[in-house]
Amino acid sequence: MTGTVDVVVVGGGQAGLAAGYFLRRAGLRFVVLDAQDEPGGAWRRGWDSLRLFSPAEHNPLPGWWMPRQEGEPFPTATHVAGYLQDYERRYDLPVRRPVRVRGVHDAGARLAVDTDHGIWHASFVISATGTWDSPILPHYPGAVEFVGEQLHTVDYRSPERFRGRRVVVVGGGNSAAQILAEVSTVATTTWVTRREPRFMPDDVDGRVLFDVATRRDAARRAGTDAESVSALGDIAMVPPVLEARDRGVCRARPMFDRLTRDGVAWDGVAWDDGTEQPCDVIVWCTGFRPALDHLEPLELPLPGGVPKTIGTRSVDEPRLYLLGYGDWTGPASATLIGASRTAKPAVADITERLRVA
Repeated sequence: MTGTVDVVVVGGGQAGLAAGYFLRRAGLRFVVLDAQDEPGGAWRRGWDSLRLFSPAEHNPLPGWWMPRQEGEPFPTATHVAGYLQDYERRYDLPVRRPVRVRGVHDAGARLAVDTDHGIWHASFVISATGTWDSPILPHYPGAVEFVGEQLHTVDYRSPERFRGRRVVVVGGGNSAAQILAEVSTVATTTWVTRREPRFMPDDVDGRVLFDVATRRDAARRAGTDAESVSALGDIAMVPPVLEARDRGVCRARPMFDRLTRDGVAWDGVAWDDGTEQPCDVIVWCTGFRPALDHLEPLELPLPGGVPKTIGTRSVDEPRLYLLGYGDWTGPASATLIGASRTAKPAVADITERLRVA
């Protein structure tokens, strides 16, 4: 499975499919290479209760609105994954899977995309691999001595496995708050964060967040300023989190200093129950890095851990575009609707550059 095309898209999740839609509409020769066994991107691998922050009609990919999910005002991850699968079929996108990209190389006039199924050559590469495959797992003193279980957000599926256990949830974002909310219904939980959790207003959901991000981006391009999403807080008050707050669960302790054999400990800080918190499980909801190992052969500078970009185009390798990794690749670009809005100008730029080449 090899060939020469105008564009290779690496990653078949929401950002890759949005790019595929515009590439199809532009009439370009392209292929989408996806490492997963089945469609749905990271939505296929989220925890069982994971949901969007806003209704289906506010989360479209280009060309086709997401259908509503019967009985669910905010669609589940399973519904979103099914939508992505149907989207591929609807637009007959040339997705090849499972195909793992081992590296993108400078091959002179073109870029060479080396995979476990052969080499593709392309004038341009769109990297849309997301972050789910690159979880951040911090190291703390005593981690080796801890005899309990440690897992990351990517390993979490449902609270049932924690029933009757003592669980420490680490992290101050949405994943931590949502996992804490449901694990606390079956287990004894302790929440620890690096800073005091910042809850958004109860009436803020994904619609508001995207509108704020869009206004912020427009203001920046106009040389003015506007409120950022971060000013609203870090944690959306979805129903399970609201319920947990009302139960008094959403009270966080500062980050511990070390792990012990049987739990976590704060040096020089005494709580009502001492300086050590015994636990059986630590759930690290500590975020992700962009999954960019396939770009290592290009030897791109990575200030701040990510390639330098103008919009979505790489500064150091102008034949490379990066979609869907977060605000550095466009406002709210890691969301469904944000991926659509950043893919369109990226493909327009590629199309124009191919026209004048």
